[in-house]
Amino acid sequence: MNQPVPIPSNNAPARIGQGTAVEQSRAAAEVQAAVVVAQQCPRNIQAAVAQMRESCNQMFLAERAFYRYPKGGQTITGASVHLARELARCWGNVQYGLVEMRRDDDYGQSEMQAFAWDVQTNSRNSSTFIVPHRRDTKNGPQAVTDMRDIYELNTNNGARRVREAIFAILPPWFVEEAKELCNATLRNGGGKPLAQRVADAIKTFEGIGITADRIEARLDRAPAKWTEHDVAQLIVIYKSIQRGEVTAEDEFPAPRVSADELIGGGTKKPASEPTQ
Repeated sequence: MNQPVPIPSNNAPARIGQGTAVEQSRAAAEVQAAVVVAQQCPRNIQAAVAQMRESCNQMFLAERAFYRYPKGGQTITGASVHLARELARCWGNVQYGLVEMRRDDDYGQSEMQAFAWDVQTNSRNSSTFIVPHRRDTKNGPQAVTDMRDIYELNTNNGARRVREAIFAILPPWFVEEAKELCNATLRNGGGKPLAQRVADAIKTFEGIGITADRIEARLDRAPAKWTEHDVAQLIVIYKSIQRGEVTAEDEFPAPRVSADELIGGGTKKPASEPTQ
């Protein structure tokens, strides 16, 4: 026979540890101090714009400013979390982060929260989401149990939400100008001549096993006819491959080999006899 489960009284005081109480007090004081500092030292919009333009003119940021990944037979592209973090720094008085609120090892999932907060205007955006402790593979979902793998899985899933939270509180014109400047920096190539950038791109992709003919097949033209836009696109693709957002095989499919080519060109036709 099932025994009734005792229900704790609502009047019973909640007990928390001393360390938790200290952390709660510290967090509350930190939030209050951030608001006070933001009100006493408001952002200088002109200075923020100047910092943004200076950052977006650097190749180091421009190369990491965009992402791309395949979805439903299409390629999705957009501004990356690296650009979002840099814009938050330039705009100033912005706090953002990713918090693991709860981990359930029995169900194999983590409850996460991503947030961004403009402490000067009190504009805040946050989202709470569940990250299953599973990784998609070619053989189907695979359970993740290693602590480090779970941490990396939560971080990778949370980075996208942090990015969207930051962009949600920043002025749209500020973000759009930054993206245009990063695209312009990629096309300019840091002042290098186009021919040099083409040669560097071919050499870089050869380092990950992508030959020049596979790049030519994707762009549908020879290296001598590549434009600044082509080279900029290759930079974004290479960085996305490095981050694991796409694979080299997806972006540069290996050429198909026919049966005749496999056997050495097939059976040759006999030469026609000379006309009498």
